[in-house]
Parts: sequence; structure tokens; C-alpha cells
Amino acid sequence: MRTFPAIGLGVPEILLPPPGTDLSKWAVIACDQYTSEPEYWDRAAAFVGDAPSSLRLIFPEVYLTAPDAEARIAGIRKSMDALIAQNFFEAAEGFVYVERKTGSGARQGLVVCLDLEAYDFRKGSAGLIRATEGTIIERIPPRVKIRDGAPLEIPHIMVLIDDPEGSVLGPLGRSKNDLTLLYDFELMMGSGRLAGYRVPPGPLEETVTEALASLARPEAFASRYGLSPGTPVLLYAMGDGNHSLATAKAIWDKTKAEGPAAPASSPLRYALVELVNLHDPSLVFEPIHRLVFEIAPGRNLLEEIHAFYGGHCRYSPSGGFRAMRDEVDRQRGRPHKIGIVAAGGSGILEVAAEGSNLPVGTLQTFLDAFMKTGGAREIDYVHGTEALETLGEKAGNLGFYLPAMPKDGLFKTVILDGALPRKTFSMGKAWEKRFYMEARRLS
Repeated sequence: MRTFPAIGLGVPEILLPPPGTDLSKWAVIACDQYTSEPEYWDRAAAFVGDAPSSLRLIFPEVYLTAPDAEARIAGIRKSMDALIAQNFFEAAEGFVYVERKTGSGARQGLVVCLDLEAYDFRKGSAGLIRATEGTIIERIPPRVKIRDGAPLEIPHIMVLIDDPEGSVLGPLGRSKNDLTLLYDFELMMGSGRLAGYRVPPGPLEETVTEALASLARPEAFASRYGLSPGTPVLLYAMGDGNHSLATAKAIWDKTKAEGPAAPASSPLRYALVELVNLHDPSLVFEPIHRLVFEIAPGRNLLEEIHAFYGGHCRYSPSGGFRAMRDEVDRQRGRPHKIGIVAAGGSGILEVAAEGSNLPVGTLQTFLDAFMKTGGAREIDYVHGTEALETLGEKAGNLGFYLPAMPKDGLFKTVILDGALPRKTFSMGKAWEKRFYMEARRLS
């Protein structure tokens, strides 16, 4: 692999399905979507049928606690081994320029390898690659079981760059007609369209690496954000798939620790990701809502949050879900307004207590404490409002509707304050997420 150590970048050898493959059945949505909607994954499986599909190479998180979890992991490994034995994939070295049509427009991306030596997901990290949200350590071990020793990776990871001038991806978009088209097809279940173009070694590749190097120059970085000289550079900020990247990091660290010394050229040192410009007009930050399932008998969540914040909050009913949503979305500053979805109807929870700068942080601080004391069976993080409304209204459950976070201040917030509360934002709606497409050999 050709690498650019100063910017933590590698040029991957991409593996793609051969011509004739039904790519609408091959490509599947990120595994961490529709986690409360098994019926989505049932429809995906029915659509795929017996055709070659990345569905057999991933573990949809809706099944993480299912009794057959170990058998699913074994099945993933078996499917990977079978594809390799069949010489199923075709290889193509180079970055892949991606255009993904969503409800907001055509989102540009670039599939690259990132150096895990430059990544640190811990709060307060000074790495070139950083988490934007808190990493849930308990979510890493199940992913390690899937990736550790696997011969392939097939990622849904999206990583942000802060490039207001569009210097990295803009030239690729303008030159795409001169590039080799690798794929162009409709995604399953009305999820838009995906096209990918190979970026060969040469002038365009150099344009990409030089633009990234320019963004990473310490003096320009400090000036851009009004920081003190010498502030560690943040070039890549996690968008989607932080736990998958954290898993890759954990395996690389484990490999190094086991000895003999892992070679710097090991494929495990790198992870395949898609870079996306924070300023892409079609990139919309969506909120991630909370669903609490089966509140424990004798527990009253609203009373407990009132006590948790020393009485600095109040609840008031709203005129239905839409009215609640509109009021939450209109808020500016304090008090933080959080929407409530319950069997008795919708309402607004206002919290005036000091603490987090964002409503999601205010809510999550309480929910963490509530769940640690056995307050409910489970908490889920959901994209979109359909599942929130339907499941939140079931007796014993409670849903929390949260506002979207403005995206323009993301990098500076992470630089100054560290990672945001976990599951703060989502880049687009669930169906607009990255679909699994490219793979890469790990062994």
C-alpha cells in the first residue's frame, strides 16, 4: 500500500463484485441502522434472496442480543472465506470517488484508508483522527469478535473533513467524466443511487493528498480556528461508524502487543473509510432520538429526572407529536427542551439546570444514571421519528425527541471541548447512510 504518513492516509486496493452482479442486492445499509425495526432487515433479506450480498458479511445490530449471535458471526466468517475461495472479487488499486444521491442532493465522498496510528477515540485526544462523540466501550467487544481474524473488511465508516473551499473533493467531481466508472446503480428499498469512480495514481491523486496536507498545516489549522500556535491538528473527525473504527484500532493495538513486532505495512494498521466534506450542501445533521423500553415497575422516569436536576425542570403536555416536535426544533439556548413521547401523549420537558451545552447532553447524563440503577430494560438510539412515535407510545416505554445539532461548529467544539455526548447527531436520515460496497483484504 502506498502511504502518506504526514496525513495518516493510505491508497487501498479495493475489492468489488464482478460485472454481472446485481449491485442493488449486493449493497446493504449500515449495520447500526433500523436497530428497533427487525422488519426492515427481514425485507432486505427477502429482497436479496440467494444473490451475492454484503448482507452476509455484516452483523445488523438489531440482532446483537439474539440467541443465535455466535452462529451469525460464524456465518459471516464462512461467507467471507467462500467469496475468497471463489475468487469472487475484482481488485482495483486507488481511491474511489463516490457520489451518493439522497433526499438532500448528491453527496460527494472519497474511499481511502486511514492510519489507525493517527486515531484515538478517547476524550481529550490530540490525534489527527478523533471521535466526535463519546465511544461506548461496551459496544466494541461484539465487533471485535466479527473483525478479529476476519479475512475481509467491508466498512460503513464515514469520516469528516472541514474543507470550506472544497479543495479535496471538488476537483474530483469536476473531473469524474475522465475517470473509470466502477459502478452506478439504484440502492435497494428506495434509498437513492450510488456511483463510484476509480482515482488512478497521477495528478488527481496528488491534488487530493496536497489539499489534505494543506488543511493539516499547523499554522493554517491554528489560524482557521483561532487557536494557539502548536495546538495539535485535527484533520479527520468521525461522522458515522466510530465504533467500527474503534474496533479496528483495538485489533491493531492487540496485534502490536502480541508480538513479534507487527510490520508497519500490515493491512490491520489501516481501515477503509469514506471521507466526506462537512460543508457538502447535501450533508444534513439529523438528531438521534432515544427510546427507553420497559421501564421498571415502581419507577417514574419523569419524576426521577425532576429530582436528578434538583427541581430545575418542568413537564407540560403538547398538542400532539407535531406540535411537540416544532417547539423542540425552535429552541435556542436554555432552558433545554426535550420532547416526550408516551402512552398518555406527547409533551415538552424543559430543563434549566446548568451542565451540558446541548439538550442531548442534558438528557444523556440523566439516562446513564437511570439505566445504571436498573430503571428500564433497554435504551435504543433511533434515527427518524416513525419508530420513535410508534414505540414510544407503547405502555411501559418512553420516547425522547431531540433537536438537530448545527454542523458548522463541530470541528472547533471537538478541538476545544473533546468528544460530544454519544449519539449526538446523525449524518442524514437512516436510509441516506453509507451502504456497504467496497471491501478490502485484511489477511
